[in-house]
Amino acid sequence: MATMGPSRVEVISLLRSLLRTAAKFPDYNIREYARRRTIDGFREKRGLSDASSIAEAFAEGKSQLEVAKRQAVVYSLYAPKVKSIMEIKSL
Repeated sequence: MATMGPSRVEVISLLRSLLRTAAKFPDYNIREYARRRTIDGFREKRGLSDASSIAEAFAEGKSQLEVAKRQAVVYSLYAPKVKSIMEIKSL
């Protein structure tokens, strides 16, 4: 029996979950790195057509989501007291 890959809706849901988790990082540099890495990873895997490689990439994305969620919690415990210059709103 052939392995069924994730549906388009599941892949988009994973992308959105990773981006939401990236937005939870308190530090600007880490937040932007996680966001950029998520987008680059999805663009890199865009051309996959084999169901097994798509399922493997999806499983890797799910594990990265769990890691990102744990890291966001840890980073929030040790968040910097001073905002980055990139986060300060100009008048």
